[in-house]
Amino acid sequence: MLKSPSKSVAERPKEITVIYDPEKQKEQSIDFMPIRKKKVAAYARVSTELDAQQNSYEAQINYYTEYIQNKPEWEFVGVYADEGITGTSTKKRDGFMKMIEDAEAGKIDLILTKSISRFSRNTVDALTETRRLKAKGVEVYFEKENISSMNAQAELIFTILCSTAQDESRSISENVVWGQRRNMEAGKVSVAWSHFLGYEKGPDGTPQIVEEQAKIVHRIYNDFLSGKSPAEIAKDLTAEGIKTPAGKDKWSGAGVQRILTNEKYKGDAILQKTYTVDYLTKEVRKNTGQRKQWYVKNSHPAIIAPETFELVQQELERRYHNGGIRANSHFSRKLICGECGAYYGHKVWNSTKPCRKYVWFCNRKYDGDKVCSTPKVEDHEVKTAFLIAVNMLTSAHPEFFTDYYKEFIDQIGNTKPLEKQLEQLQEKQAKQYEEAEKLLQDNATRFQDQEEYNRKFNARCSELDQTKAEIATVKEQISEALSRRKNAEIFLKAIHETGPEIYQFDDAVWQNLIDHAVVTPEKEIVFYFRIGKEITVPLEEAH
Repeated sequence: MLKSPSKSVAERPKEITVIYDPEKQKEQSIDFMPIRKKKVAAYARVSTELDAQQNSYEAQINYYTEYIQNKPEWEFVGVYADEGITGTSTKKRDGFMKMIEDAEAGKIDLILTKSISRFSRNTVDALTETRRLKAKGVEVYFEKENISSMNAQAELIFTILCSTAQDESRSISENVVWGQRRNMEAGKVSVAWSHFLGYEKGPDGTPQIVEEQAKIVHRIYNDFLSGKSPAEIAKDLTAEGIKTPAGKDKWSGAGVQRILTNEKYKGDAILQKTYTVDYLTKEVRKNTGQRKQWYVKNSHPAIIAPETFELVQQELERRYHNGGIRANSHFSRKLICGECGAYYGHKVWNSTKPCRKYVWFCNRKYDGDKVCSTPKVEDHEVKTAFLIAVNMLTSAHPEFFTDYYKEFIDQIGNTKPLEKQLEQLQEKQAKQYEEAEKLLQDNATRFQDQEEYNRKFNARCSELDQTKAEIATVKEQISEALSRRKNAEIFLKAIHETGPEIYQFDDAVWQNLIDHAVVTPEKEIVFYFRIGKEITVPLEEAH
């Protein structure tokens, strides 16, 4: 049985005992525990690559390195830095993110930085990172504001100052966008000079041709028109050690295609192809109608003649509709079945034997109920038939090799009659617009029979549609004439380099001269030359 206490609680004296005193413990340990130095790092950043900012960037690094190393109670960890990087987001700041990673790993106790705006102009990011560091016991000290993240009132002050820095960033962004828009409205062209092949920034700020780089651009366009794919051109440029626009060693087919489709090479410029979605995230999107665009014609010196540029766009379109860029074989996407219209494909026969050979046949030969009757052809048969066709063509047209071949080119590419016709059609279209507008105004200002008005107005609209169609047809004819002219130049160049008679198959000559070839059920190959001529060669002559 438990006994009751003899005295009440009020009568018993209180006994208070200190079970742990960190200050006393510290005093007791001071004699035998060495004081651990505080591990200190610094963060520096500049947001542009201007010379003045570059000097500031180097000065910050030197200052913090010397300042920390001169403190005997501090252990210098290092200076983490980002150069030419915006402060509106931490995601792309490698130096910043490495510093956070090291701090969380226990490698840093204190981070020094010049100001809140150097640390971050994004309020959310700044608060998130300082709270993250504070949870790990890591202090951040902002010199300009004289604030420590460990201060009890720091977060409130910090939020206000970060918001101010963010608003400053927004204001700067808006001013930059305003200035860029005014420049676009004035037709001023600006490009990423360090990543743009063929041009550099001139004294007046406009694109200026760099001749050595322009030669590479010319080569890319000529190789493409000669039949090479962007991937093949990229492979050749890489093999020859030619640097990409960004200064890298390896070219890509996509990179070559961007050069082939960039209107700046013909001296024009589309302004605001992309836009920045948000000044904080810096996300850039392609402008597909969200922002205004400008097209500036003759904005700067052209490297590629406009007609050559348009020819390349047509060829890109043609290859796209023909199933894409040709493969790495001579005859891929060039040989066509004369019965079903499919491309010929190839297989290797006797691949492990000395009599190894390539055989070409219709890709859809056995796809339907009826087997295509077009014959299979061997690699050497196509090559031999091609040589026969070329020599037949050159012997039938000796005018190709006279001193007046340029006159011949002008003749087959003469667009003057078509241009005159186009001018007349455009004048006709302008009058039809005037008549339609007059009918509209007349109907709006006086009462009239609406049925009669609709009949007249609809008639004018029909005439306009017909004229528009005629204009489109003539423009297409002009484009085709320019294409024939360019193809004739390529043809003559190839023939001039090899001579009037060709005895050996050459891939470059094949690509230069032939648009496509059709294998017929009658065992013939019809070669369609790029100048508009066609020559038929029986396969039996190619054996």
